[in-house]
Amino acid sequence: MTVTITLDDELAERLDRHLEEDESYAELIEELVSMYETEGEFLTEGYSE
Repeated sequence: MTVTITLDDELAERLDRHLEEDESYAELIEELVSMYETEGEFLTEGYSE
């Protein structure tokens, strides 16, 4: 199954700054979700829901 997610330009630019060479958005998002599931929270200082 493929899902399309629309990002505004600002968020896309932020993601671009974290992409490694030849890494896709899907790979970056998968890595972020894995970190979240492992740690229970994102590691960014000051992040809260």
